[in-house]
Amino acid sequence: MASDERIRSILRTRWHRTPRELTEVADSRWRAEVDDGPVLVTLIPVAGQARLLAGLAVAEHLAHAGFPTGRPVRAADGAVVVLVDEGVVAVVRDVPGRPLDPNDPLDQQWWGDMLGAAHRALTGFGDPRVTRLARLNPEGAHLDIAPWLRPTVLGALAAVTRLTVTDQLTYGVLHGDPAPDVFRIDPETGRTGLVDWRAAATGPLVYDLAAAVGYAGGMAAAAELIDGYLAAAPVPAEEAEAALPVLLRYRLAERLDALARAARGGGAPDWAALAATRSAIEELEEL
Repeated sequence: MASDERIRSILRTRWHRTPRELTEVADSRWRAEVDDGPVLVTLIPVAGQARLLAGLAVAEHLAHAGFPTGRPVRAADGAVVVLVDEGVVAVVRDVPGRPLDPNDPLDQQWWGDMLGAAHRALTGFGDPRVTRLARLNPEGAHLDIAPWLRPTVLGALAAVTRLTVTDQLTYGVLHGDPAPDVFRIDPETGRTGLVDWRAAATGPLVYDLAAAVGYAGGMAAAAELIDGYLAAAPVPAEEAEAALPVLLRYRLAERLDALARAARGGGAPDWAALAATRSAIEELEEL
């Protein structure tokens, strides 16, 4: 892990910017005040460089389209990322504002509207670094921690497969993880931003909607979010109605998979979270 002084040095030598203030805001992420405005500095392992470059390409495209979305700040030599001894460094513009409140109906409208507008703005955008959304692998040994776990994941995966074979879905570039804390609402301007495209991939656009609905507490709790999305997105309402329950079930299966992997990695299983996620999937199976 790099020290604050090391990050200051990288900004001075590789970006030719001298930070007046530097604050670590998350693991391996810093906010810096430089002469031309606040920026965020991210340091990741070299293995994650391809995904980082893909996300930066998406963010740069959206920024050119007028979206507040953490536009990359190129280094002094024009590079989007810089290799250092500790890994790969990227610098992006900080987007002002507060994160959205998933329980606030007005914030939900902004949430859905911004996600849908981003999907529309990315129509036709392509970059070879933005790869297809990875499918769950139901064969891993981590799914053996409970006898019901693998069949539940297999059922969700089979439902998605049927959906993609039998239904005409709208595909495009996904944010990948549109949680409320990657959106920003600026009280001074009323503008909403969407940041952190490191999970960007291509896939059915309703996957992103399902992810957001999951963060909002499920379909019953996310009516305003869904309405806001459909008003702005290139996805027909009929498609969303058919695909959303299936893809929400799949997102929950991804959560089961992540919880099982964490337990297999040495931690104690979070049985409460596993049981709650299983119950949510069973409710969707009845729809």
